[in-house]
Amino acid sequence: MAEFPSKVNTRTSSPAQGGGAVVSTLSPDLGFVRSSLGALMLLQLVLGLLVWALIADTPYHLYPSYGWVMFVAVFLWLVTIIFFVLYLFQLHMKLYMVPWPLVLMVFNVGATVLYITAFITCSASVELTSLKGSQPYNQRAAASFFSCLVMIAYGVSAFLSFQAWRGVGSNAATSQMAGGYA
Repeated sequence: MAEFPSKVNTRTSSPAQGGGAVVSTLSPDLGFVRSSLGALMLLQLVLGLLVWALIADTPYHLYPSYGWVMFVAVFLWLVTIIFFVLYLFQLHMKLYMVPWPLVLMVFNVGATVLYITAFITCSASVELTSLKGSQPYNQRAAASFFSCLVMIAYGVSAFLSFQAWRGVGSNAATSQMAGGYA
C-alpha cells in the first residue's frame, strides 16, 4: 500500500482584479424591428391586442365561445411578447442550444391553427349572442375581422419561419450569424 506523503505543498491565491461577475447591458436590435419577422410580430401584437380588448369590453363571460376566443387571443399575445423580447434583445443568441427556427415555426403554425378556430368561433357567434346594430354586436364583429387579420399574419409568419427553418435563401452559417430572421 502506498503511504500518505508526509509533506504536502499547498498554495493560496487571491482572486485577480476584475474577476467578478460579468455585467452586460441589453441593447435592442433595431434591425430586428425592421425585419419581416419583427414587423409581423409587431402587427400580431397590435391586432391581437385589438381582438382581446374588443371582446373583453363585452359581456363575454356569458358565452363559452368568447371565453375560447379570449383564451386564444390573450395566450398568443403573451407568448408573442415573450418571443418579441427574446429576439429584440438577441437573447435567443445566448440560448444557442435551442433550435430557434424550429421553435418559431412550430409556434407560428400552432398560433395559426388556434386563430383559425378562434376566428370561426368568434364570427359564428356574433349574430347568436347580440342584437344586430348594438354595441356588443359591432365590437364582436370587429373582433372577428381583426382575428381574421391576425390569423393571416400568423399564417405568413408560419410560412416565413418554415422557409427559415428549411434554409431557403441562405446557408446555415449566415442564418445563424444574422440572428435567424430575414
